Amino acid sequence: MPALTLESRLDGAVGGKTSAALSRAFGMKTVGDLLAHYPRRYARRGELTPISSLPVGEPVTIVAEVRRANERRMQNRKGSILEVVISDGHGDLSLTFFNQSWRMKDLRPGRRGIFAGKVGEYRGAKQLAHPDYELFDDEDAARLNAEAYANLPIPIYPATGSLASWQIKRIVDLVLDGLGDVADPLPDDLRARHGLLDARTAIERIHRPDFIEQVEQARATLRMHEAFVLQVALLQQRAFVRAMSATARPPGVLLERFDAALPFERTADQIAVGDRIARDLQGDWPMNRLVQGEVGSGKTLVALRAMLQVAESGGQSALIAPTEVLAAQHVRSIARMLGPELAPELMPTLLTGQLPAAERRKAALRAASGQAKIVVGTHALLSETTTFADLALVVVDEQHRFGVEQREALRAKGSAPHALVLTATPIPRTVAMTVFGDLDVSTIRTMPTGRAGIQTFVAPLAERPAWFARVWERIAEEVGQGRQAFVVCAAIDAEAATKDDTADEPVAEVEGEAPRTRWGVVQVAGLLAEHPSFSSIRVEILHGKMPSDQKDAVMQAFARGDVDVLVATTVVEVGVDVPNASTMAILEADRFGVSQLHQLRGRVGRGGVPGLCLLVTEAPAGTPARERVDAVAATLDGFELAEVDLELRGEGDVLGDAQSGARSSLRLLRVVKDADIIAHARQAAEALLEDDPALTRHPGLAQALERRVGMEERAALSKA
Repeated sequence: MPALTLESRLDGAVGGKTSAALSRAFGMKTVGDLLAHYPRRYARRGELTPISSLPVGEPVTIVAEVRRANERRMQNRKGSILEVVISDGHGDLSLTFFNQSWRMKDLRPGRRGIFAGKVGEYRGAKQLAHPDYELFDDEDAARLNAEAYANLPIPIYPATGSLASWQIKRIVDLVLDGLGDVADPLPDDLRARHGLLDARTAIERIHRPDFIEQVEQARATLRMHEAFVLQVALLQQRAFVRAMSATARPPGVLLERFDAALPFERTADQIAVGDRIARDLQGDWPMNRLVQGEVGSGKTLVALRAMLQVAESGGQSALIAPTEVLAAQHVRSIARMLGPELAPELMPTLLTGQLPAAERRKAALRAASGQAKIVVGTHALLSETTTFADLALVVVDEQHRFGVEQREALRAKGSAPHALVLTATPIPRTVAMTVFGDLDVSTIRTMPTGRAGIQTFVAPLAERPAWFARVWERIAEEVGQGRQAFVVCAAIDAEAATKDDTADEPVAEVEGEAPRTRWGVVQVAGLLAEHPSFSSIRVEILHGKMPSDQKDAVMQAFARGDVDVLVATTVVEVGVDVPNASTMAILEADRFGVSQLHQLRGRVGRGGVPGLCLLVTEAPAGTPARERVDAVAATLDGFELAEVDLELRGEGDVLGDAQSGARSSLRLLRVVKDADIIAHARQAAEALLEDDPALTRHPGLAQALERRVGMEERAALSKA
């Protein structure tokens, strides 16, 4: 039988039944998929886990010794219960098996093994009901000396209810025994410089180390594999875009007229980033640029100037936004900034799925004919029925809400159009390098003058419940001075909350804490309707499930000043610009992520009126949920908060799962912790591609790109 390769199909390597189980549990299809399922930790045969520290309700895998086993008849029904007590020398744990008396032959006192199951409690004692287990083989111990046997690492794999860790280990052992040579994705000089193993040895040692010290070198090697392959993929992507030819779009009279009418001076950063984009639009290849900047730093202005530049030569711009509220807000804002002379010439047009059929047809016709030089919309822009006469620029607002596929589906509607990606969620350097490595990154740090700023306070109801009443009084005081306020809730109806109603980053209640009061838009509106201080205050609600025209009417009424307090879900998170809104109360603030709280807070303090943000939470001091809220209150610096967010929540949550198909191949690499590895990999990848752009002399790397990035993800990348 020929040796297995990483590309070999699993069903041919382990059989149809086993491969089907692996596919169901982990989505594995190939030998490479299985061998990239690395152990999460290693136990030793001589090691005994403290039973006293096992968490109730959690699945655990422990090494322990059988102390006693006895069988008894059940009193109320037929059959027997086998009770086995295992111990770590300090505490005991019961195992229970129903009608399985044959297990007594295996589970004899003195036998050691690995036991896995969900920790439960019965009459105050911890127990595992029907656990999986594998007993250590006494013959193995006889072959090895006792000390070597006791210290031999046992890989503990991420497992499921249907596939225990040692079952995965047996499958991995079978595949490793049949695995042939593995072509190395790393160039020899990079491997030598960092003291790394060859690929075959690294895979062997991470799954079957002879001693625990071998594991770290194997992990270091495989971490570099991940970093290097990803950076090569992203750099190839950049090269692919730069191999396209783009229509040069020089600036002209439209931009001059716009700049001359601006009622304010642009900030230094707005000028620098704007100049960089202006040069990109005249380049030989399509621009592929990410602009990150604080809420209110002027990203929309920068994007609008780019739209005017491409419109000069008849080009159209399409701006895709994540919500209908934001898309409608953008159209109004763009029309206002263009003014009465330029707006009719560029005809900014809204195109969303919720528009009445006649209006949608009219908007689609304007886009298709080229009459509308600026088209703003939601996912409706991606529809096959939406076409453009000359799509020259694609602008993606709030990139973290869209995946690569959506961005590139919109770009495919033009002939190599330029792409400008905007985000108000600041991105740490390593994240930018890993997730947006195919984009050039610009940053707007300086804020426009004339902003009164925002003060943020935590209302900690766990310690000070009376402050809840003060929150409403404070809002009423602001409205009394002629200002407006937002109240943000994590759900539409807290009593009938569904997954769709919750915030983008809801945080579950922590076991053992007191139950929290849930506040939805419905509940807050009901409370304020009966609140004596709000008897003459105009309150409206806004959420994503409302009809489109109703949402738009409410937002416009709030913008005009016809509504005093807007009780809303996170549909107001981005792009809503009401300079008279001075106050925001965010209820159950601990149910939102750091970046989302920072985004929401940016809706106030946008004019000359000082902003006030009240973060209302019942999370007790010292809990992770409370730490998030306290971190936001401590600083207005979004870049600092982005780093805090990474530390508190871990990069998987911060990055989301839609940004880049390539990143889903990461198993060991950690974007924050492994910043240096990523930087070295980037440098090495640049040098290698400069020398061998087609990878003809690096077949192992070419294979790894196909394998790691995957066919589907590769297709998404090739669209960029």
